[in-house]
Amino acid sequence: MFNITKKSIQWGEETLTLETGKVARQADGSVIATLGETSVMANVTFAKEAKPGQDFFPLTVHYVEKYYAAGKVPGGFLKREARPSDKETLTSRLIDRPIRPLFVDGFKNEVLVICTVLSHDLVNEPDVVAMIAASAALTISGAPFMGPIAAARVGYSNGDYVLNPECQDMEKLRENAEQRLDLVVAGTKDAVMMVESEAYELTEAEMLGAVKFAHDSLQPVIDLIIDLAEDAAKEPFDFQPPDYSDLYAAVKAAGETQMRAAFALRDKQERVAAISAARDAIKAALTEEQLADANLGSALKKLESSILRGDIINGSPRVDGRDTKTVRPIVAETSLLPRTHGSSLFTRGETQSLCVTTLGTGDDEQFIDALTGTSKSSFLLHYNFPPYSVGEVGRFGPPGRREVGHGKLAWRALQAVLPAATDFPYTIRLVSEITESNGSSSMATVCGGSLSMMDAGVPLKAPVAGVAMGLILEDDGRFAVLTDILGDEDHLGDMDFKVAGTEEGITSLQMDIKVAGITFEIMEQALAQAKDARMHIMGEMAKALTAPQGFSQYAPKIETMQVPTDKIREVIGTGGKVIREIVEVSGAKVDINDDGIIKIASSDGDAIKKAYDMIYSIVAEPEVGKIYTGKVVKLVDFGAFVNFFGKRDGLVHVSQIENRRLNHPSDVLKEGQDVKVKLLGFDDRGKVRLAMKMVDQATGEEIVAEQAE
Repeated sequence: MFNITKKSIQWGEETLTLETGKVARQADGSVIATLGETSVMANVTFAKEAKPGQDFFPLTVHYVEKYYAAGKVPGGFLKREARPSDKETLTSRLIDRPIRPLFVDGFKNEVLVICTVLSHDLVNEPDVVAMIAASAALTISGAPFMGPIAAARVGYSNGDYVLNPECQDMEKLRENAEQRLDLVVAGTKDAVMMVESEAYELTEAEMLGAVKFAHDSLQPVIDLIIDLAEDAAKEPFDFQPPDYSDLYAAVKAAGETQMRAAFALRDKQERVAAISAARDAIKAALTEEQLADANLGSALKKLESSILRGDIINGSPRVDGRDTKTVRPIVAETSLLPRTHGSSLFTRGETQSLCVTTLGTGDDEQFIDALTGTSKSSFLLHYNFPPYSVGEVGRFGPPGRREVGHGKLAWRALQAVLPAATDFPYTIRLVSEITESNGSSSMATVCGGSLSMMDAGVPLKAPVAGVAMGLILEDDGRFAVLTDILGDEDHLGDMDFKVAGTEEGITSLQMDIKVAGITFEIMEQALAQAKDARMHIMGEMAKALTAPQGFSQYAPKIETMQVPTDKIREVIGTGGKVIREIVEVSGAKVDINDDGIIKIASSDGDAIKKAYDMIYSIVAEPEVGKIYTGKVVKLVDFGAFVNFFGKRDGLVHVSQIENRRLNHPSDVLKEGQDVKVKLLGFDDRGKVRLAMKMVDQATGEEIVAEQAE
């Protein structure tokens, strides 16, 4: 009944297995990839003909994590998986980016890739396994896919590269411990296709070495996929790339001169309008048959691409007049918004990011429910890209995949320089509003975000800057690496290579390409140019701000205190009664964790002090010989009970009230009276013994023995 094909290799510390033929047999390609006990099923289907008039490649990738994979029940009211989490969205993009360029040019049939996590051993991350499964499923599906690709994760610890580090090792990365890198690389047999990383100030040489290590490590996986395909692949789909050479010749003859003049305009809006006019002029010169050709869009793009790329390769200035290494003019400003905790406006050419920082308390941390468990994040970065930023009308609503991806890239770049939570007990929310865009708004977010957080008083370890590099790669091997690319250069070029970091090293690297891979020679040059650009950008940022500023008067103040873990229950009280009383009486927010670290937050310093004193009185122990201010709570024949330390009472014996004989304590005291007492010690039963006669009731100072006599 089943025609099962299974292939396995030893990969690093685990066994990697690819299996097909048992499940999802109606899909064009279905593979279950298993690493250790983490299994991901990838299913591929593709339309056998393109929709009429289709002028783009409709590839859709979905990565789905099922809670049953880790033996968990989903949270929330519905108790089922709902909308994609940020991780699922990011992993969907991670899979899409390296496979998209490898479909045959001109293929515009709809393709759907669905990767489902079936089992997670909490040791091996499923994202790399999903990329391998997707590549294998595409390779055996018969689709015109020029793969396979494979992927690998690399860590960097104590000077050594580590293949596929365990999930718990990656948790150390977030704690800024021994692990300094989380790098995912996808590539073919001969070239690198995609890079995504989070790092702690690695040098360019260390980062390039990590990419090379990953590319070498994924080669056995490519061989495994080929081995599987030799036994299980379907017949290749009969697809011939369309020949639109005659149409392109007509398009070029009709509008090359006008299109070239449009690309000579340096202002983006003028250039966009002129390119649109050139397109209209070309269409006006074509026949009805040519206008109805589904390849018209491809022919127009090819003309635009040939003009922009040809000029750069031949040494002419770029469309805005720059050479290949110059960064656009930069203007950086801070403290723009009076009521926010921190703000900045970072403008680079026609790209602009308004970044706003808000400081919150522990109550504002984000809970993250994942297969590996529930965790909390105290650094939130939200990136927004409204249509007006590019002068367009369009969808405005919740963030899409692109916005989530760009925000995460900036998050990775900045998280490496954040202070430890013990040193800076705030939740940080950074929002980037892209108000203008013409290339690399994510890197503008990194620069503006760094300035905004320093403006809010966040003690960053170092400022962070980022830059996007581009590539023009010709068939004859000639290439040009472009610093600080424009939107047109990203759209018509071959690479988007984003590098962010401090003066000391790289904190994030992301690379996407549109060709079948690039060499390490190109990557090395791109890293070198990016470093020079990063240093220049940080110099421009320093003109606005060089160090963290003081807190805004509107930001909450937070004070931390450590209490013994055996005192936590006393601070919280039965059913939270004590801690609620502290909050109500003081007006401050109080948060306590299992380690006994208490955060007290308020914009009012007096409220913080009151809460601190209330907690201290609960957890601290009174010191023998120390003088306290107390209140008489009860008078009895033999003395007075005084509340002197939080809720703790002690007895002042009638003989210790004054240096004379009293008939009754009520001769000199009354209930509710404030008195100064000295702690003499504790009796055999642990009862507190206090004295008044040794303390000057007016000054609170101790009376020396001679005076007492």
